[in-house]
Amino acid sequence: MQVLLLCDDYYHPGLIIIDGVKPLIKYGFQFDIIVNASDFSIEKLKNYPVVLLCKMDNISQQNRLSWKTEAVQKAFVDYVENGGGLLAVHSGLVSEENTGILDNLLGCRFLGHPAACPVTVQPVKPHPVTDGVGLFCETDEHYQIEIIREDADVLLASYSPPQGEENKYKESPYHNCPAAIYPAGYVRTQGKGRICVLTPGHNLAVWHNEHFQRLLVNALKWTACKSVQFPGN
Repeated sequence: MQVLLLCDDYYHPGLIIIDGVKPLIKYGFQFDIIVNASDFSIEKLKNYPVVLLCKMDNISQQNRLSWKTEAVQKAFVDYVENGGGLLAVHSGLVSEENTGILDNLLGCRFLGHPAACPVTVQPVKPHPVTDGVGLFCETDEHYQIEIIREDADVLLASYSPPQGEENKYKESPYHNCPAAIYPAGYVRTQGKGRICVLTPGHNLAVWHNEHFQRLLVNALKWTACKSVQFPGN
């Protein structure tokens, strides 16, 4: 299955995501990668059943101008409403400029994150996206988001130690406080299309975690309305 991958911005080097998706090729994915948004055009969207959005609004790591213009944001809305799949991961939720149209499509607003620390991600309900995914913990940026669409179906929760106390939990990383719990993944639909949002993914170790890899495969298949088969199933 062909996937359009958009990655690389000032805070998130594209090589991390590119290396991160390499293990997924064995599941039949082919990634067409755009790291410089100057190479992106609205017309490209129609060629793909699903877009993997891992890029904030910087054109590239070197160019911090925004590529998520109003026209681009509306194009993503049209793409999804006409049956396209959209998987937004980590930096795909973040913008420095006004991206209210895209935020409304994704269904959340990025609030911020503490310093990198042990972040535990746990499925909270059964769904094709969480099938076979277990609890996992990796050092990551713990994204804090506000869900703004009532139809968002939360599938995963994330939690981390209180800021400044990360070292206490190196041997017991799952001992955390309720105040640090946020949604880590959810799905919603709009028109004929499907949307999935996942907040983990700042570090390569997260992308190479076996549970996160399964989560990505499930999410890509679900947003593209494809069934998923894993070796050994």
